[in-house]
Amino acid sequence: MRGVMISAPASGTGKTTVMLGLLRALREDGHVVQPFKSGPDYIDPAFHLAAAGRASFNLDSWAMDEALLGAISAQAAGADIVVAEGSMGLFDGVATQGRAGFGSSAETALRFGWPVVLVLDIGGQAQSAAATALGFRSYLPDLPFAGVILNRCASPRHERLARLGMERAGMPVLGVLPRRGDLTLPERHLGLIQAVEHPDLEEAIAGYAAFLRAHVDLGAIIAAASGARLGAAGALPTPPAQRIALARDAAFSFTYPHLLEGWRAAGAEIRMFSPLADEAPDPAADLVWLPGGYPELHAGRLAAAETFRAGLRRHAETRPVHGECGGYMALGEALIDKEGVRHRMAGLLGLVTSYETRKFHLGYRRATLTAPMPGQPPGAHLRGHEFHYSTILEQPDAPLAQVTDADGAPVPETGSVRGHVSGTFFHLIAGETP
Repeated sequence: MRGVMISAPASGTGKTTVMLGLLRALREDGHVVQPFKSGPDYIDPAFHLAAAGRASFNLDSWAMDEALLGAISAQAAGADIVVAEGSMGLFDGVATQGRAGFGSSAETALRFGWPVVLVLDIGGQAQSAAATALGFRSYLPDLPFAGVILNRCASPRHERLARLGMERAGMPVLGVLPRRGDLTLPERHLGLIQAVEHPDLEEAIAGYAAFLRAHVDLGAIIAAASGARLGAAGALPTPPAQRIALARDAAFSFTYPHLLEGWRAAGAEIRMFSPLADEAPDPAADLVWLPGGYPELHAGRLAAAETFRAGLRRHAETRPVHGECGGYMALGEALIDKEGVRHRMAGLLGLVTSYETRKFHLGYRRATLTAPMPGQPPGAHLRGHEFHYSTILEQPDAPLAQVTDADGAPVPETGSVRGHVSGTFFHLIAGETP
């Protein structure tokens, strides 16, 4: 499974632009490209799918064990090359080791043998950028490097000086991208806007591909691709029910692709519905699942969605309903938006959340269930990730789990359970097998 890892010293250096442009350019050249995302990201895989025409999957060394990492990587079967995108900086992870590592992109690249393409923002520096590249290459000597792409280059003279530094450091330059202000993707408080919300996504990706093709040596990247021999893959996660009604629209879209792939592979039927379109979940479903997303941006429409809310209530009388993060908030009593307006939610849980006073919640979560959750019995250990800005005002129902962060410190976002209804602020990544 030959591939490369697109990474950088930090967020904001332009690696997503490089990733999307590279995926599309290689696809245009006739290559079957398998995208991956290192780390817990709910948004980037949808952009990867749009660029590569092939589903992207998360690989997470903190939350996933070796068997699951192998099972997810097996989704690359039939591809000519893998292109993986890192999270944050190349070596950034957590302080406490998880199931297979600390969650860094470097661990993912090393495990799969993918050489790193380091995207360096050289704005405000020239030869000094080589010292950064040299430090990154030396920090973990076993980690293979393909070379660097120099981003935001101001002039031919700037490029010449930066190349001199890289030559001295012995770091191959795979491309030099001129500074352009029109190559940034729109963002909001959880990062990029969702792919489905981008007004001109196809045009933007085509532009990135043309830009990469003009300034990057695609042949050198293909030639640098490599891969390690892997052990036997395990199985993808099993479905929590046979027929699953899954909310899917601009308010609810944060579902990890490997979960959906595992559910489908095991024969589960996934029946999509749109709360924003005031659609009720399929009454024949065994389970209703509300993923995370941006309910705070659509709180008024959700409050007015009577058909959706009535369908949820009918289902919850006899069968399970589960919500993650935004889906959890939508199952609650009320959501207060950033202007301080209170919106009625489904009322299946007593949760009241507010965006009027934003509070940042970010990090891995490990949960031990104290009550059943769809597909998981009490006592099960789960791994997930939390990322939101809401504040809990009321959480009166019984806790669903004991929840800690990656360092083992307890967090107050325990989730809730009432009857057949449950919810968590963390997004499930994987269960822990004994």
